[in-house]
Amino acid sequence: MDIWDTMYEKAKPQFHPEEVSPFVYAHHVVCAIEAENGEIFTGFCIESCSGVLNLCAERVAALNMYVNSGQTKVKRLIAFRDKAPYGAGSGMPCGACREFFYQLNEENEKMEIMEEFEQRKTVTLKELMPNWWGKDRYAEAKAK
Repeated sequence: MDIWDTMYEKAKPQFHPEEVSPFVYAHHVVCAIEAENGEIFTGFCIESCSGVLNLCAERVAALNMYVNSGQTKVKRLIAFRDKAPYGAGSGMPCGACREFFYQLNEENEKMEIMEEFEQRKTVTLKELMPNWWGKDRYAEAKAK
């Protein structure tokens, strides 16, 4: 069993789509992230009738990481619905999540994101966002 199997197995029990209320639907996308120190944190998607209230599984996992450990660097991420990522964009974080990970820590551009589980094909955040707009702000902060 490798780290990807471990992460998959840790997130899998979170997948059990359910209506929380007539307005809120949850657990239909799940995620596991490996923090810089090797700890694994999970999250699940929760959506409401109002899009601004939605939280993706990836951001929930990142928030669990930060709240429970103070860490902001992510080494690996796997997100999925009823089965592991199988290519063709399955398992890819949405644009808001990609942006959040970049803003959380510039080093997250190196994080591996599972694209094809069976073949262990991954992509980095930097590959998904090669010309990220915030690089200048990180450079300015370092220069201070």
